[in-house]
This record gives sequence, structure tokens and C-alpha cells, in this order.
Amino acid sequence: MKPPKTPAGLAANPDSAAKSASAAPVALPSAHPDNASRWLLTREDSGREEALFQPPAPRIPLSTYRLQFNRDFTFNQARGIVPYLSALGISHLYASPYLKARPGSRHGYDIIDHNALNPEIGTYEEFVQLCATLAEHGMGQVLDVVPNHMGVQGGDNAWWLDVLENGQASAHAEFFDIDWMPIKAMLRGKVLLPVLGNSYGAVLDNAELQLRLDAEHGEFVIYYYEHHFPVDPAQYPHILAHRMDTLSTRLGQDNPLLMEYQSLVTAFRNLPPRDEDSPERQVERRRDKEVYKRHLAGLVEQSSDIAGFLEENLHIFNGTAGESSSFDLLHDLVKAQAYRLAFWRVASDEINYRRFFDINDLAGLRMENDEVFDATHQLVLRLVREGKLDGLRLDHPDGLYDPEAYFHKLVEQCGRTGHAPYLVVEKILAVREDLRSSWPVQGTTGYEFTNLLNGLFVATSAAKRMTRLYHSFIGEHVNFDDLLYRSKQLIMKTALAGELNVLANQLSKIAEADRHTCDYTLNGLRAALAEIVACFPVYRGYISAREVAPEDRRNIEQAIAAAKRRSTTADTSIFDFLREVLTLAAADGKSPAYYEQVLAFAMKFQQFTSPVMAKGLEDTSAYIYHRLLSLNEVGGDPRQFGVTRTAFHRANQARAEHWPHTMLSTSTHDTKRSEDVRARLNVLSEIPAAWRLALRHWSRANRGLKRTVDGMPVPTPNDEYFIYQTLLGIWPQGEPDKNEMARLGVRIAEYLVKAVREAKVYTSWINPNTAYEDAILAFAHALINAPAESAFLTDFLPFQRRIARLGLFNSLSQTLIKLTVPGVPDIYQGCECWDFSLVDPDNRRPVDFGHRRTLLDSLQTLATLESQQRSAGVHALCDTLEDGRTKLLVARTALALRERWPDVFQQGSYLPLAVKGEHAAHLCAYARIAGERTVITVAPRFFAQLLGEADSLPLGEKIWGNTTVDLPFHRPDNQYSCAFTGNELKPRPRRSGWCLPVSQVLAELPVGLIVGERVSKSDSIG
Repeated sequence: MKPPKTPAGLAANPDSAAKSASAAPVALPSAHPDNASRWLLTREDSGREEALFQPPAPRIPLSTYRLQFNRDFTFNQARGIVPYLSALGISHLYASPYLKARPGSRHGYDIIDHNALNPEIGTYEEFVQLCATLAEHGMGQVLDVVPNHMGVQGGDNAWWLDVLENGQASAHAEFFDIDWMPIKAMLRGKVLLPVLGNSYGAVLDNAELQLRLDAEHGEFVIYYYEHHFPVDPAQYPHILAHRMDTLSTRLGQDNPLLMEYQSLVTAFRNLPPRDEDSPERQVERRRDKEVYKRHLAGLVEQSSDIAGFLEENLHIFNGTAGESSSFDLLHDLVKAQAYRLAFWRVASDEINYRRFFDINDLAGLRMENDEVFDATHQLVLRLVREGKLDGLRLDHPDGLYDPEAYFHKLVEQCGRTGHAPYLVVEKILAVREDLRSSWPVQGTTGYEFTNLLNGLFVATSAAKRMTRLYHSFIGEHVNFDDLLYRSKQLIMKTALAGELNVLANQLSKIAEADRHTCDYTLNGLRAALAEIVACFPVYRGYISAREVAPEDRRNIEQAIAAAKRRSTTADTSIFDFLREVLTLAAADGKSPAYYEQVLAFAMKFQQFTSPVMAKGLEDTSAYIYHRLLSLNEVGGDPRQFGVTRTAFHRANQARAEHWPHTMLSTSTHDTKRSEDVRARLNVLSEIPAAWRLALRHWSRANRGLKRTVDGMPVPTPNDEYFIYQTLLGIWPQGEPDKNEMARLGVRIAEYLVKAVREAKVYTSWINPNTAYEDAILAFAHALINAPAESAFLTDFLPFQRRIARLGLFNSLSQTLIKLTVPGVPDIYQGCECWDFSLVDPDNRRPVDFGHRRTLLDSLQTLATLESQQRSAGVHALCDTLEDGRTKLLVARTALALRERWPDVFQQGSYLPLAVKGEHAAHLCAYARIAGERTVITVAPRFFAQLLGEADSLPLGEKIWGNTTVDLPFHRPDNQYSCAFTGNELKPRPRRSGWCLPVSQVLAELPVGLIVGERVSKSDSIG
């Protein structure tokens, strides 16, 4: 990846940043380009205007700690743990979204007001107190922001309600990504609302829809349980004028109130319609409807006769359950609205607004619209300006129409506040895909690093054996390429069929506009589109009016070629047409209007491929293909069986050069399994023979626990394989009591239902198969609650304990690596100690911070001891590995070193170190070097092969023998010490240079962190 070019006339000056005492933003040398701090280029009016802007340099975190905010974890509770996080060595709190979300939100991604804090999390004063406490401890804050979508449908999003009330005349009609002219005529000018629990007619006839009057505000509203939908004010006369003669008789023809009422009915009737395209008339409608509503509210308050009359009308409109004709009035009123109320199952085929994936309650925002950007970023920009936010995590940028343009605008607007935030994007990169160097961000949220690091602990040599083993057990051969293709096609036929229809309609209009392509049918175009999307190799492309990048062209060519091979159509020229459209070549020499159509389609296509890939890979295929579950991670590829040490070093060197401040994660709120669960499962790759034998024993022992559902034994062999790995990954440590096993049972039951529904093989969220699910749950329950002397547990428990112990060693190594390679390490809440969690909601359980504070206090006491006692104390921690203090020690020590020597970790070079000797394959070693300071990491792996069946620690000469780590940079005046114990480490000379014996480095702890610096000659150890 090449660093971005600085536009002409704009000098990069990263040295201008003032350094912070706690996180020390370090000016990057030219070899370490920082895209967000180097340049900004905004283009308006198709590139005819350019605004060049130089923002200040961001404050780069030394480390982050992710906290999940909700009503059960508030600003005040976060404030209470700030001293603990500071003592741990964290520089920045990394917060989940805490802008105002739907009431009861557990995650914060369903924002309903971007310019207010979530009252369930705390008041603004409490937020300010949190910020002040962070500042007192020299800490900053990174906030997760959500530009792609908003929470809708609950009746609590003012913008969405405005759209429902006024349709295309709404001031917020252009805020949401709505197709106002879909193929289906009855939906034109309307928004599909798939919120009903049954068919529309059944819901109506059952009197579940209720028309009500909000007398205080003079508004009519249709209610459906917790949902409520505003009535178009222009349609109020249907209600107000119904039985007008009755009101006339009641009030008297000459009553001024009656005349005022009748005049108001006429006023409502004469409001500009929803499809009015004149801006002036739209403004008139918005203004006058509010005046008329207030007038209506006044009349209702003033006259009990009018109030009573309207109550009677509402009763008539609301009909009588079971009498279908009694709902005709309400039906006519509903049909006249700017929305269509529909059965929730209709969404997949007819949805006409962009969603976050297939979630109806999350509507996509048109962030490419400057008005939308301005309206949604006021509070965030204010917090940046006030110095309360040092960084922003940008959620799901692949949902945006033009992600790069959004990033540039955000950098520009932040820069105008006098601050430049640290920016990372939640971007999932394919195995051979690079982050776009033109993006003005510091990097990603770290999914690619999660999988890279995990792969280092997977024995790549076992790939074929593990594949044969898996296929043998499940009784079939699974080709993952074909599985992914079928899964993506399934998603497009079900969950995202509506979005595909919208795209196909757009494409059909383009085809019809040219006599050379007008014969392509809508069905043919739709099928070709689906083929290309199913074959698309990455989540999305980034073609725009600015450029068609070579990587985008390659991805399209690859998808077109694969689609042609798989397609059964007789005329493959339709794919050539699509290639021309997707690369914008189809618009060459055509009219500006045709070009705009082609560009809009190509960019909308890019917004579609991302959710199809996510749902097809992460949420379908990854729940079906179970060869090794630790590989089935967000941003991972189950086809890639591990990472070689050489490839791992190469990736770290590339990161140091191009993205030195990208985030490094190992567990997140989105990961399918926590880092410690994956660390356990990776051990299976080292022992395929033992794993195969164990599977055989367990399958035989549990054969009688299966039920027959629809003529087949359940769980299926594939499900069974999945369940065994899951139990190995999350089985409690030590000797769990009844309460702990009961909690395990609840967790595994909730997880298995989610897993089998996501797989969509025998059950799904749309069509649950309860008999199948019950059989799965009964099987898992029987395993967890089996007698200790059962054939299953007598074999499972010893195997699990071995896997669990070796997994702890894996976890120590991956923890140390994350904290010392190039990048900004993030710790997900609670994961500084052992955490064996599955996908959400399991990974969002409350964290016992009090217990962690106690553990940390004990380690800080250990650090004050004399060298010999300290060494003994560190070694003693290995005797109680399960209590979590060892992992906490590794984290605290590495974080303290990052605070002590920030230049090494933020600017230092990355140098792979050669390992030699009998166990060289079991070590990953490298150095971070800045000036005269060196930090060396020595991280063992493949402990099952290293230790065999012995229940011993991977320490000392007995294990490591003659294994050494080369020190090519050693000089006679360099001195080295163990960061954990403070013990001096003495290099040894040999013919080719200097080295450190691994037995000396790993004498007290299973991982090595070495501090090296130059000393005076009198103190040198050369």
C-alpha cells in the first residue's frame, strides 16, 4: 500500500501537534504517513471547486478500553472505574454510542436524536463529570458514532415521524434513503412500514389499529401497540367532517364555533399535497399545518361538544372487532397516508428504504446530503471542539453512499473546531484487500488484526487433516466457496430481496435509455445482478465521480468472470453490460442525465454488496461451516487456515509503515467468540488425531440423546461438531459449582438458538422450527448436566482441561503481542482477565470491576518487592493461572511500558527476530526500536506440541533447551532486563552475532517482554 499523495499546494506538517502528558501524540516521520493529519481535499460541484485544508494533528491514544454503555452501565458508573483504568495503564476510554437512542437500547446503535445524550445513561452534567475525571487522570475519550442509520418505527424519532406525516413534502424526506418511486404502483409516494404481526386485513379486522386524537397538540395518530403513526393533516377532514350534520345540529347552524370548525376543515383540506415539489409550497404546508393543529387543539379544549363529537367519530372509525365492514373508514384513511402498514414478512420483498442490513427498525441516512451531515453532527463536533473527545470510531461506513467524501467532510468540520480527532473506521477487509490509502483516517477498528493474530496460533500444517476430519465426521464434503455463494443468493432471495428489486429497477431504466440495451428484461437484469453480487470478492467497492480505482476495476472483473461461469443464461452479454455500468464506462459519450443515472446505480450497488456479504458470510456461512470455529470470526475467512510467522511479520511491518496508529482488537462487542475462547479452540489444530478420537468417543456416548425430527436425528453431525467445540470454548474453569453450571446452561441455550437460526438450514428467524430447536437444546442440556461418571464427561473433562490450560498460554502470548506490535491496542471490557464469552448478548454481560481492581492492587504490591521476591512472586502466579492475575500482569506491564516509552510504540520500527534451536518454530519474536531504546517481545505458541501430554509450564531450560533469539542490533553498551521481574538478561555471543537464550527469557513467565537500552561503559554488560 502506498501512502497518499499530498495535493499540490498543501504542505504536510505533522510536527505541529502539541504533545499531551498522558497519551503523548508523537509527530510521525515521513515513513509513517498519518492520512487524517496530512491532508484534506473536499470537492464540490463535480470537482470544479476545491477546498484545501490543513487540520491539526490528532492526539493518538496509547491504548483504549472499550466500555458498553446502557441503562445498567451509566456515566457515573464509568466515572467510578476511571481510577482503575488509569492504574491499568489505559490512555483512552473507548465508549459505545451514548447519544439518545431508543428507550431500553442495550447497544446504542439505534439513535433517535444525534444532538442529545441518552438520558438512560446519564445527564449532561454527569457526562461532564466523567470527562473531568478522565482529564484528572490524564486520560481521553474515543466515541463510537453512527453515521449510517437511525432507530425508527417506535414513534420516538421526530425526523421519521415527520416523513410519515408529510411524505415527500417533509423537511426530512431527503434525510432517509427512501425509494419514492418503486416498481409497485401502490407504494409510490409511500414508505413501507412492515411492523404488523399479521396480515394487514387481519390486523385491521381485529381492531388492533386504533385512531386517536392527541387533544393537547391537535394531532390524529394511528396506534398499533407500541408503534404510532401520524395522520397526514391534509387527510384530517375525513375525520373532522364525518357526520358534519350531527355536529351542526348539536351546536346550531349559527354557532360561531361551528363556523370556525368548518373553516378549519376547509383549511386542512386546502393544504398543499404531499407530492408538492415546489419548495415554497412545501414550506407553506409545514407552516400552516402546525397553525391548524393548534387551532384544532384550541377548539377541542374550548368546546366539550366538539371534543365529544370527535370522540364519537374516532369510535366509529375504530370499528368493531369481527365486523369487517365497520373498518372501511379507517381502511380508507390508512390508505391515504404517506406510508403503507404491512405484515412484517412483506419487508424482504417490498421494502423501499435502505436499512442497516435487514433490520427494519434501523433506517439508512443519506449522509451524502450536507444538510443531513450538519443536522447529525452538531453535538459530536461540539464535544470535539470542547476537547471532550479525542477520537471517533465510525460505525459501518460501508453503508454510506460515499464513505471517503464523508471522512473528508468530517475531518474538515472537526478541523474547523481547532481539533483533529483520532479516526478509525469499522471496515472489514478481505484477506488480500488493503484499506484505501486516500482515506483521511488512522486505520480500522482492528478486525483484520484480530484474525491475523489468531491465525498465528493455528497450525497451518494441519489444514488438510482438519478438513478431512471435519468432512468425515459430518459425512459430507463442504466447498466453502460454493457455500458462500449459495448463502449470498439466499440472502438476496429472502432478507434483502427488496433492496435487490430497487437496484434492478434502477438498472432497467438505464438499459431502457439506450437502444443497444433496451431488450434486456427486468428479470434478466435482476438475475444477472444477483449473480455478480453473489460472486463479489470483497464487501464493497468505492467507485465515485472522483475515480474508478484499479482495485475496484479488478474486483468487478473478477465478479463478472465468476458470474458468467456460474450463470445458466444463454446470453452472457448482459454481464458485459453490467461491467460497463459498474465501471461507469457505459456513460462515456452519453448525456449528463445518463451519466448521473449510471453513477447513482454504481454507487447504490456498492451499498448493497456489503450487507449481502456480511449476512452471507458472517451470519450464515460461518454458522454452517465448522471445521475450526476460531476461524469463523468477523472479518475472518474460514478458508484461511492460520497464518505463517513470516506472513505475520510482513503484515506488522506493512502496518508500521502505512497505518501505524490503526486500532488493534482481539475481542469486541461484535466478535463471534472472545479472544480466550478462540485461544482454546486453536489448540485443536495442534492435535487433530486426539480431536478425532475424542469426537468418536463423544459421538458414540451421546448417540442415544438425539431426537428424530422430520425423519432425521437431531442434532445433525454438523450441529454436533459445532456443539462440542462450543462447549470446549466456554466450559467454566476449575471445578464449577451448580450455580455456575446452571448459568452455563442458560448461556448455551440462548446461543444455540441464535446459531441454528442464523445458519438458516433447518430453522431460521423468519420460520422457526421449534421441534428442531428443542432437540438441539435438549441434547446440549443433557451434555452439561450429565453425571460426572457418564461415558461422555469422563472423557470430555480431561480433554477440555488440557485444551483450557494450553489455551491460557495461547492467550498470554496473543495479549502481549497485541500490546507491543505497531498500532493502538484496545481491550474490550473485562478482557484484561480471562473472559470466555460468545457472541452478543453473551459478550455484553456485566463486568466485575471490583474484583479486577483487587487483582490489580495485588500485582502492584508485587511490583514493589525486591528482585528475588518479585521473581518468585511472578513465577507463583503460574501456579494459579485460572485466577486471571497472570493475564492482568501481562497487560499492566506492557501498558506501563507503553506509557514509559511512547516513542518506541508510536514511532518505533518493527524488526522480526530470528529464532534458532530445537524449538524455534514455537516462538514469535520481534523488536520495537526507537533511538537507543528497544523493546523485545518473545511469544511462544503451539504449546500442545511443545509440552506434549505433560501438565507442566513452558518455562526454563528443561522446555526450551538450546533455543535462542538473535539480537542483530546488540552493542556492548546495551543492557536488557525482564519487564515482568526486573531481572537482568545477559546476551550470549556466537559466531554470527549475539543472542538471548529463551530459557533465560522465559524463566518465570510463559511470555517474554524485554527492555533494552544503552548504558554507560562502566555499567555495560557486553
